[in-house]
Amino acid sequence: MTIVEAGMVQQRRGTAAVRHVNRVRYVNTNGISKKKKRRCRVGRRRPVLQDLFLSCREVFKGPGTVPQPSEVTKLCQIVDKMRPEDVGLSSDLQFFQTTDKVQGNPRVTYTTIYQCNEFSLCIFFLPATAVIPLHNHPGMTVFSKLLLGQMHIKSYDWVDPANSEESVPASHLRLARVEANSVFTAPCDTSVLYPTTGGNIHQFTAITPCAVLDVLGPPYSHDRDCSYYRDFLYSAFSNERKHRFMKFLPTVEAWPRL
Repeated sequence: MTIVEAGMVQQRRGTAAVRHVNRVRYVNTNGISKKKKRRCRVGRRRPVLQDLFLSCREVFKGPGTVPQPSEVTKLCQIVDKMRPEDVGLSSDLQFFQTTDKVQGNPRVTYTTIYQCNEFSLCIFFLPATAVIPLHNHPGMTVFSKLLLGQMHIKSYDWVDPANSEESVPASHLRLARVEANSVFTAPCDTSVLYPTTGGNIHQFTAITPCAVLDVLGPPYSHDRDCSYYRDFLYSAFSNERKHRFMKFLPTVEAWPRL
């Protein structure tokens, strides 16, 4: 459920405390004969992951573009159908069976399914209590699907999105509106965020071990890195009751390693 709130956010630059791993394995068909390949295709539907890949190639046109509403609907319909099994995962895996809380800050890991200049497909793995801190997606459209687990998601959009990130000093407080502040349990619908709407700045907190599929267009790059934020209640800086659902988001120079 979306809660219309707002807050202030402070920005910080740095790299995410996320480690890449090759956890998901995909079948290589190079060694299969053409006869066997033909036999395998008979009577079988195209895998949903392949549908997603082919649709992303059609939809994402590169930096500076946003998919049309009909294209967003098309991708959502595909991502909504994604199951853990479609990417080689299962709730029976030991990672998702572990419910004990980890001391300290559990490390978030991820694996990349595919990446090009126009889009990327990746999966994030969060142990219980792990956090992906408040961060943005500059100029990006992102489709997120919680495949396994339960997590709390908090997201914001700028009240005044006209101000570019580059024009705002890192220590400056900017007013932001809360777009979501809820607990999600898999399976659930796909969430979509846009360059200036839909909760472009968000934070994930795993309640149980989680796996999240992200479709990002365009993907992060050296020229398109994310910024990290802390949020402060507007009431901490103002007595105006009409802004009780606002927060300040100052950017942070560096996020500590998890």
